[in-house]
Amino acid sequence: MRSSFKRLIACVVVGLVSVAGAVSAADAPPEIPLTIDKNQFQPNEVKVKANTPFVLVITNKSAKAAEFESKDLRVEKVVPAGKTLNVRIRALKPGTYSFLDDFNQQATGRIVAE
Repeated sequence: MRSSFKRLIACVVVGLVSVAGAVSAADAPPEIPLTIDKNQFQPNEVKVKANTPFVLVITNKSAKAAEFESKDLRVEKVVPAGKTLNVRIRALKPGTYSFLDDFNQQATGRIVAE
């Protein structure tokens, strides 16, 4: 009887851990890829769901550092050459939010929350 009880407890623990992992994955904010290459953002327009937080996954394929900056979003992040950086963005109200590479201000883009 004692080993049956231990097996039951083990099964319950495994089940709870599995459910907790599934809930965490479901609650994870969506990841939106954004690349800096040849002095441009690709894509230069990102559409997201309004009122939902998300993560920009910014990859800098350039040979020099870039700075993702958005005064609208109050975000400034340096992305080293050849690196990828995750930037968590709060839930946005519907609208358009501009961004640029502050080290190369010809590289611009926008996020459209719909």
